[in-house]
Amino acid sequence: MLTRCCAVVLLLTFALTACGEDSDPDADEPAATSGATVEPTDKPTDAPAPSPTPEPSRDGTRIVASDSEFGKMLFDSTGQAIYLFDIETTSKPRCYEACAEAWPPVLTKRSPAAGPGVESSLLGTTERADGTLQVTYNDHPLYFYAHEGKREVKCHDIFLNGGNWYVVQPDGRAAPPG
Repeated sequence: MLTRCCAVVLLLTFALTACGEDSDPDADEPAATSGATVEPTDKPTDAPAPSPTPEPSRDGTRIVASDSEFGKMLFDSTGQAIYLFDIETTSKPRCYEACAEAWPPVLTKRSPAAGPGVESSLLGTTERADGTLQVTYNDHPLYFYAHEGKREVKCHDIFLNGGNWYVVQPDGRAAPPG
């Protein structure tokens, strides 16, 4: 019995460190996981390493567009890849609880700032249930993946938490499947 319990704990630990935790037991497995590391061309200077849930700055969160294996895509100013959740067809977030643990929202305290390659007219915010402001782009709420480091893109074009996750292109659309 103890061995079986340990095996279950190991499996759960592995699942949580993969590409997110799927709260839908009938959901498909991830369609693709590149595990790629990309180098944004707009590297921050003396920026601290991001935490899994970067804290919004006193000013608006800065969004930049940089090259990746998926073409130009959005990153925050620290080099953290940014995703959209395809089941969110309006600016209203639907990713909460376990979903938001795996996919932390891109938060801001003020209007977000457009860096190089980003269309400022597509940037906006939406209020989350807890009152925080989440950055939107082309009316899509934006997210990070909690288990990625700077310049990593591990979870483009995967199905988790009831929908597909994609990196975001500067025109505000999801990048094509990889």
